[in-house]
Amino acid sequence: MKRLCKFISDYMGILVLLTAVLALLFPSVSSHIKPTLINPLLGIIMFGMGMTLKLDDFRVVFSRPKDVLIGCMAQFTVMPLLAWLLAHIFSLDEALTIGVVLVGCCPGGTASNVITYLAKGDLALSVGMTATSTLLAPVLTPLLVWILAGKNVDVDIIGMLLSILWVVILPIVAGLIIKTFLPKFSEKATAYLPALSSLVICIIVFIVIAANASKLLSGGLIIILVVILHNLCGLTLGYAIGKVTGMKASKRRAVSIEVGMQNSGLASSLATIHFAAYPMATIPGAIFSVWHNISGAVVARIYGREEN
Repeated sequence: MKRLCKFISDYMGILVLLTAVLALLFPSVSSHIKPTLINPLLGIIMFGMGMTLKLDDFRVVFSRPKDVLIGCMAQFTVMPLLAWLLAHIFSLDEALTIGVVLVGCCPGGTASNVITYLAKGDLALSVGMTATSTLLAPVLTPLLVWILAGKNVDVDIIGMLLSILWVVILPIVAGLIIKTFLPKFSEKATAYLPALSSLVICIIVFIVIAANASKLLSGGLIIILVVILHNLCGLTLGYAIGKVTGMKASKRRAVSIEVGMQNSGLASSLATIHFAAYPMATIPGAIFSVWHNISGAVVARIYGREEN
């Protein structure tokens, strides 16, 4: 069983890509699946993430506040501004612009810690950044979406804040509580959590892409290019910011991955709930979920060859 789980987590990028292809080939399956399942599924991932964290992991925020501050400032400036800039450069329509901006304004991705570990990056810094950006997300994500997209659409700031609290913060806290009071169970479960998260991500990607398959096939090339550029520019600028601020190589890798890998599942969920009038707004998050797992695997291999 553990071998199977390792295989699933090791080849997550390929599995997500295959899932996306299947969703495009068999979109009718989505008629039997409700989009409202996305929130509970995302909550499962966040719960699993909470079970992998320890209260000690949050000490990096206090022991190395400068590194975490730099990383989180990069997270909530680089990716939102890149999203806004790319949307305007490629003249995306309103729905796709909302989707790209949502991706850019979300906290770090759930797979970033795994990728940082594989890349021989500073794992403590990665965990600290993920935890901090996730805790800041209920305030900063809706605020940034309102600033960057609110001039054109009605952004429900309070609704988005509550969604993030229910879907992200509470499951993480629940996972932390289980980890604290049931350590033996958590230790056994942790071996299977990366595989479980990978499978859940695949299900979310399938739901979103299958539901919008026809629209994606008719005009998806531009948005795919925008998503790829968004991710690659985020990875590059994250690394550059780490270098400019004097961080050593392992820290630069962590910041690069944290900045470039977004919680795109959350972006799709928020788009489904709060921008139902713009169905295509869910597409950038789904494509990002596919792409950043592929680019993350490649980046981990490249960074892993560097010297610390």
